[in-house]
Amino acid sequence: MTIEEMRRVKQEKGYTMAQLSACSGVPLGTLQKIFNGETKHPRYKTRQAIEKVLGGTEASSGEGLKRWDDHDSQQFHYLKDRDEVPADVVREAAFSYGGRRRRKQGEYTLDDYYALPHDVRAELIDGVIYDMAAPDFVHQRIAAALLFQIGAFIREKGGECIPLSAPLDVRLDCDDKTMVQPDLVILCDPGKIKRWGIMGAPDFVLEVISKSTRKKDYTKKLQKYADAGVREYWIVDPEKRLLVTYDFVNWDIPCIHPLEGKAGLALYDGKLQIDLDEVAGLIREWPE
Repeated sequence: MTIEEMRRVKQEKGYTMAQLSACSGVPLGTLQKIFNGETKHPRYKTRQAIEKVLGGTEASSGEGLKRWDDHDSQQFHYLKDRDEVPADVVREAAFSYGGRRRRKQGEYTLDDYYALPHDVRAELIDGVIYDMAAPDFVHQRIAAALLFQIGAFIREKGGECIPLSAPLDVRLDCDDKTMVQPDLVILCDPGKIKRWGIMGAPDFVLEVISKSTRKKDYTKKLQKYADAGVREYWIVDPEKRLLVTYDFVNWDIPCIHPLEGKAGLALYDGKLQIDLDEVAGLIREWPE
């Protein structure tokens, strides 16, 4: 079935994108990219899952619509922070291509993570898969500027530690239940380097807060990084114009800095100074 045929059958049978996603197990964002022509060559399993709904007995008998109605409240859950901003989508029972058993939150493993469509960016934390929206322009400018500052210092001093930025898989707990993608890391142990990413905790992690990741970065990932053995964790919050730093080796409480002046990395005994004025200068509102 061609993409054009899929569009025609979908329209004839009256499926919405949300219904098609629920019945096929294909993520909503993936479907939208396929049907609007952005993804011109979907994976075979993805195409097969869509065709099964559009061309099979589920679609013709109305069973697909019944499945959506029965499970509407269970397909997707949205975590919200205290400001009621939608956070990352937590994927619930979405892996149906290939006839795999549907899992519940907390049951997902690396097999499920690697089975995600190539155009879906996600994190796996304690068996829960979080869809990650693409970062916005300000987020990317800040992450790039910080990577440049850190990289320049390490190159100048001839250090052996390696600064890296997302997307990069970090198997934080060395198990099959967690795989994260921090915005920026510094890795000093070459023994943790794998061809696919990092096995274990980096020495330094930095996250730039987005509206969709605020709650996760401030709470769940904070605890995960501390427990895994990350030595230092920084959170840059563009909306609140703050830098929050955690030195897990020497201090148990966070230090909060306005985005002005300089701040030093404990990893380098404060000698690596980040220009916070530069970071603040990158923050501005852009049109939608």
